[in-house]
Amino acid sequence: MNHPVASGKPAILTVDDDPGVSRAVARDLRRRYGEKYRIIRAESGESALDAMKQMKLRGDPVAAILADYRMPSMSGIEFLEKAMDLYPVARRVLLTAYADTDAAIEAINVIDLDHYLLKPWDPPEEKLYPVVDALLEAWASSDHHPAEETKVVGHRWAPRSSEVREFLARNQLSYRWYMSDEPEGGRLLTAAGEDGRRLPVVICSDGECLVEPSDTELGRHLGLRTDPSENFYDLVVVGGGPAGLGAAVYGASEGLRTALIERTATGGQAGQSSRIENYLGFPDGVSGAQLAERARRQATRFGAELITTRDVVALEVNGSARTVRFADGDTIDAHTVILATGVSYRRHPAPGVDDLTGRGVYYGSAVTEAARCTDQDVYIVGGANSAGQAAVYLSRGARSVTIVVRAQSLEDSMSYYLVQQIERNPRIRVRPCTEVIGVEGEGHLEKVRLRNNATGDEETVDAGFLFLFIGAAPRTEWLEGVVARDENGFVVSGPDLVVDGKPPSGWPLDRLPHHLETSVPGIFAAGDVRSESAKRVASAVGEGAMAVMLVHRYIGQP
Repeated sequence: MNHPVASGKPAILTVDDDPGVSRAVARDLRRRYGEKYRIIRAESGESALDAMKQMKLRGDPVAAILADYRMPSMSGIEFLEKAMDLYPVARRVLLTAYADTDAAIEAINVIDLDHYLLKPWDPPEEKLYPVVDALLEAWASSDHHPAEETKVVGHRWAPRSSEVREFLARNQLSYRWYMSDEPEGGRLLTAAGEDGRRLPVVICSDGECLVEPSDTELGRHLGLRTDPSENFYDLVVVGGGPAGLGAAVYGASEGLRTALIERTATGGQAGQSSRIENYLGFPDGVSGAQLAERARRQATRFGAELITTRDVVALEVNGSARTVRFADGDTIDAHTVILATGVSYRRHPAPGVDDLTGRGVYYGSAVTEAARCTDQDVYIVGGANSAGQAAVYLSRGARSVTIVVRAQSLEDSMSYYLVQQIERNPRIRVRPCTEVIGVEGEGHLEKVRLRNNATGDEETVDAGFLFLFIGAAPRTEWLEGVVARDENGFVVSGPDLVVDGKPPSGWPLDRLPHHLETSVPGIFAAGDVRSESAKRVASAVGEGAMAVMLVHRYIGQP
């Protein structure tokens, strides 16, 4: 292949295993776009991915990718799916023969394909250039983030340094990490006028330095939308997990002025999953980050506003308006609100956990820490799917992964396919009837204390990393006195509010609440935050879509 050379131009990448076809595609593309774009060609998916990884490290943008459908060892569809992880907003085109059009049509959904082209494409002025013109125009106007020069200088075991890396990674913001106690990190701190006592330091591509920045500061400087453009919407969705993203997609696509408010990053807990294998339509599985990014792009394409790093602290009823209040005192109003805030992991009460959180102890998967688990002994607490997915993923590099669960087995709380994978994996072992009773370490995690609840035996083991997946808490205290909640804090909705055919106390309308409607008309709940919900990604997305249907019904006839 022709190796990419660093340049200010964005790239158009073409991949075809037939050298003649590869040269022809590159020739036609160069003739039309060579002045503004670098044309890079490869003759296999593997070599193309290698080139893209080099370009990613240098921060070189990729605008469009054209891949042949039939290639040995890696098909065009398989290649484009892997390419999405490196350049999620690059436009994707599949080159196919007439006999493969059915596969190309199917790929539109599987890999979020932008277009497919039949070979041959002569004359290019009629069959190639109009398609590529439209895709490049769409790419140029998209919200891609050329933050390739953003640098983060921090300490390996500093909790806030870990949080910043996690925030950037989950929001698809590119960055390079530098240790504060290594030469290059020291040079960057000196250039920023810092002595390393205040970390992390984030150096933006425009040269501005942010010292111990908040998530909101990071978002504003690196291109995320942090403020709503309007004061009033048809629909405000609170929470950007699968239910919230589903509601945003369907709300915006059906013409509602829609805003989604997310405190950290879209995807929720599902967005942190290394691999979701039982989601409809993805037989080979899909990462939570990839699924969330596709949904985010889909929602924005339909016109939804995705507002991040804003913490919602109150919900008020002001006549026919529903008012959402932020932590900084700002508010926005809407006809309707969908609560899709999901759940958060419960805090672990064992001694030492709070002190070492962010220093080897992490809640959830902490995707940025996975690479550091190589050749380490890793412990995971929890028996649900999220814990199992993390164990399988981390076992690829860790020396050992131990799942600690208080139940007698995983079968009661984990999907069958995951249990089978864990049983077949020699690097994973399960310790049933066991719980963590303490953690120890000087500055970072070094040891975990375990107790077998069946025998009472206690043991201290060496461990470099501990990931906690210990149940779900809805964190709905901010809704106290506004909508009805059950004894665990989950929002009660629909038929569960009706007793003996009567609506809940204070219900002002003649009709009963709609299926996902809360005790306040026009306020709906979807996904894990809702009492008695299924706690699955697919059901959350479905509830988000159903809530939009009920929003239409409410707006049409409150």
